[in-house]
Amino acid sequence: MSLVNLFDAASALPGAWSSRLLGEIGTAAVKLLRMDGTPVREEAHGTAEILIVLDGRMELVVQGDPVSVGPGEMYRVPAGTAHAVGPGSHGILLIVEVPETDR
Repeated sequence: MSLVNLFDAASALPGAWSSRLLGEIGTAAVKLLRMDGTPVREEAHGTAEILIVLDGRMELVVQGDPVSVGPGEMYRVPAGTAHAVGPGSHGILLIVEVPETDR
C-alpha cells in the first residue's frame, strides 16, 4: 500500500456517510468517512469498531448514553453494542473494524 493522505481521501469521498476501505491489517478493516452533521440511526455490528475522530466532533449515543468524541480521540464500540451518531457530528472519521476474536 502506498502513502495515503487521509484528508485528501476524505475530500474525494462521493458523499457524507459513504465509507471507503483504505486497507486491511490481518482481519481488521480500516475505513474512512466524512460526517456532515446529519444523524445516523441506531445500529449494532458483528465486529467491534474503533472510531477515531481525525477532524471535527462525533456525538455518539451508546446504549442510551451520550459520548462526545473530539479530534484526536477514539472510542471503542464492542461487537453487538447498539450505537447511533447524533446530530451535529461533523468532520472526518477513521473506523477500524476488529473481529472480537482478535482482541
